[in-house]
Amino acid sequence: MKILISNDDGYLAPGIVALADALASIADIVVVAPDSNRSGSSNALTLDRPLSAQRASNGFYFVNGTPSDCVHIALTSIMQEKPDLIVSGINQGQNMGDDTLYSGTVAAATEGYLFGIPSIAFSQVDKGWSHLEDAAKIALNMVKQGFAALPRPYLLNVNIPNLPMSDIKGIRAARLGKRHMSEPVIKAQDPHGRDIYWIGPPGKAKEAGEGTDFFVTAQGYVSVTPLQIDLTNIKQLSQLQDDFGAGEA
Repeated sequence: MKILISNDDGYLAPGIVALADALASIADIVVVAPDSNRSGSSNALTLDRPLSAQRASNGFYFVNGTPSDCVHIALTSIMQEKPDLIVSGINQGQNMGDDTLYSGTVAAATEGYLFGIPSIAFSQVDKGWSHLEDAAKIALNMVKQGFAALPRPYLLNVNIPNLPMSDIKGIRAARLGKRHMSEPVIKAQDPHGRDIYWIGPPGKAKEAGEGTDFFVTAQGYVSVTPLQIDLTNIKQLSQLQDDFGAGEA
């Protein structure tokens, strides 16, 4: 089995090191990750400058670009054979609800999915890397599970509570919850007196009821959410077809 591993926290992040160590026990792994933290980069590809890929002393490749860049370069240049699976993470902090739209962790997995390869994004719910080795063991067990019942390719978003493995109650399939709008930007000034802005923290959970990823992880379970790429609003499409006709232009 061959697995491509990436992330958005950078190739030196504890999460990707723990994930690579765990998966190396069952697969031939290739790690291609950003050279620095690219959290919140979503599915961006770098088109305004050339990119470089270098190899670190531990064998990991690092790219001066986004998570999507890393997976794209890995699949089209670095790797000679198509991997069986792409795994992203383990991210420092949750990627639940609306977070998935901004997440570089999820984006790396999405890029693999767009290439027709089964892909999984792993995140810990809280920052700080507590119980990271346990999270890596859970990720390993889920990869070994194989998800044979799912059609290929699949795209899964997994969030793991920061708990000892003995305290994890199990794994639950969950839908994405929703958040309130993000907090306002934080305004400051640079040394030259010019206004600068820091993007504020994400909003609190708005829809976190039973069945959502927020609810499941709060109960001590690992949440796994199948994602899809088709953004078409089918209901509104039908309404527009009624307004403008459904025939070909």
